[in-house]
Amino acid sequence: MENRIINKSAEMFLKHGFKSVTMDDIALEMGISKKTIYKYFKNKKELIKIVITQLIEKISYGIDFIFEMNLNPIDKLFTIKDFVTYYLKSESSSPFYQLQKYYPVIFNSLISNQFNKVDEYVIKNLKNGIEQGLFRNDINLKLISRFYATGINGIKNAELFNPIQFNNLEVQKNFLEYHLRGVCTQQGINYIETIIKIKVNNNE
Repeated sequence: MENRIINKSAEMFLKHGFKSVTMDDIALEMGISKKTIYKYFKNKKELIKIVITQLIEKISYGIDFIFEMNLNPIDKLFTIKDFVTYYLKSESSSPFYQLQKYYPVIFNSLISNQFNKVDEYVIKNLKNGIEQGLFRNDINLKLISRFYATGINGIKNAELFNPIQFNNLEVQKNFLEYHLRGVCTQQGINYIETIIKIKVNNNE
């Protein structure tokens, strides 16, 4: 029952937002009493913290799997972006806007825990890209990885990128292209433009 509650809560939080969904909503959706939920979680804040922790673990596992795939470094970044976007289902709602606004301690913990993992991924990706001639060999790996990690966290800032004003998918797509155009060789840029044309033709 505990895992069922976590999974259903995650689904509802990501669809409607962490503030919008109440414990009553979850109980009603599951056809159980709110008392049953409180048997496993002392309050909504604890439930959200557990949901976020499990989400990050699942996403990290998925990214690890993508990194082991036989893809070039540019394809890996596009695949990761698509995976995270699909997994979080955040194109039509703003769950992390509510998380940041109403549960800042949990949000800041999420950002802090994510930083080192992103840093590790990016440096590995940059090294592979340089070896394959797709990324410039004169870039400062540590500095660029910090730029990227800061940017990834920055675009989650609802004060800077209000989801009402900025479409989340557009923000993510433009951020990735911004990053890649800054580190790519001409060979890499040509490859990016080929990918973008394919995605445009497929209406992605």
